[in-house]
Amino acid sequence: MGEKGETPDLSGSDLAIAIVVARYNEDVTRRLLRGALNALTEVGVEEPDVFWVPGALELPVAALALAEKGGYDAIVCLGCVIRGDTYHFEIVANESAAGVSSVQLETGIPIGNGILTCDTDEQARARMDAKGYEATLAALELANLLDAVEER
Repeated sequence: MGEKGETPDLSGSDLAIAIVVARYNEDVTRRLLRGALNALTEVGVEEPDVFWVPGALELPVAALALAEKGGYDAIVCLGCVIRGDTYHFEIVANESAAGVSSVQLETGIPIGNGILTCDTDEQARARMDAKGYEATLAALELANLLDAVEER
């Protein structure tokens, strides 16, 4: 089989992709979505399915429903959690990330974690253009690697 994954396989013209976006902090999540769509355009993915949910905590359940439905090679979850004055930040940040990871492990469907967890609005704005793009490429790369594993 040789080495697989040393050079990322980002081909995507034959992949079906779903993107789940949180409406909370929508000014940021729309920019995350734009980055994700730019990444998909670059690799030849046409017309991903985009689903909106209320917030970051709802991303995992939507991703699970999409993964269980079948038909998607990868899913990208996009959200933004900005620290406030209460412990709520830690709950949302930790549980949304754990939920996304759990869905990925449970279903075997690659999920790009594009959930920003920031201390300030400025940090979110500094990362919002790149994070959606990067999470999408990571999901595509893993989808292609898993295809190579299945072919083996």
